[in-house]
Amino acid sequence: MKVSVIVAAAGSARRFGGKRNKIFEKVDGRPMFLRTLELFVNRDDVCQTLLVISPDDEAEMKERFGGNLGFMGVRIVLGGPQRTDSIRNALACVDDQADLVAVHDAARPCVSPLWIDAVFAEAERTGAAILACPVHGTLKKVRTTTREPDGPIPMLGGEPLPGTAIRRPKDHQIVQTVSRDELWEAQTPQVFSKKILMDAYAKAADAATDDAALVEAMGRTVHVVMGDPRNVKITVPGDLAVASALIQTLPKPKPKRDAHPFSEAQW
Repeated sequence: MKVSVIVAAAGSARRFGGKRNKIFEKVDGRPMFLRTLELFVNRDDVCQTLLVISPDDEAEMKERFGGNLGFMGVRIVLGGPQRTDSIRNALACVDDQADLVAVHDAARPCVSPLWIDAVFAEAERTGAAILACPVHGTLKKVRTTTREPDGPIPMLGGEPLPGTAIRRPKDHQIVQTVSRDELWEAQTPQVFSKKILMDAYAKAADAATDDAALVEAMGRTVHVVMGDPRNVKITVPGDLAVASALIQTLPKPKPKRDAHPFSEAQW
């Protein structure tokens, strides 16, 4: 089995804020996207790693990290306006020898090799598999409306005074409590046979927030491998400290051999 890995890093990261893409922010002392790439580049079953970035980040990526990426054997692919466009661009670069294609968020550096092993194996067996976790919290469907401004608005001739900032507060109201039975939160990696994923993107008419949705739309069954809550997606600045702490807790595979010939010796 050979896997081509697509690391999606072309998002605008509007929710994160800041002047540059969050992928350059550090997690436990290293840029987030490099930590994510390192999950895959040294695996024996990975034949190719593609990093999809925004054209706006191309200059900084090549100037600051071109040497690192070259040493790691990572190929840069420029993304498009939507996530679907970005992954489609990467699929056009997938190596012929790949049997499976894995898509992973650059903003998810907290993944154990054991979880990757499990989802790769399930995708090899079934053709389509993702990591996911059952939802445990209470879910509410909420409607957001805009209220009239609090307090009087300075007026001049029946119109708001020029330069007046009118703040209309938002009102959030519960519409429904949603049953969490059978609800799971999708994570990445999401892994598919190369043909299945390429067919899904060839037929995709609308944008999708993940790859499994496009495969589901074809009527294909996507299998779920139990993930872990530590596989967080970094979305806001406060997540960086959380991810830095979580990385230290991830389960590691047992070494295939002793570190040195006397490791079992009793002195």
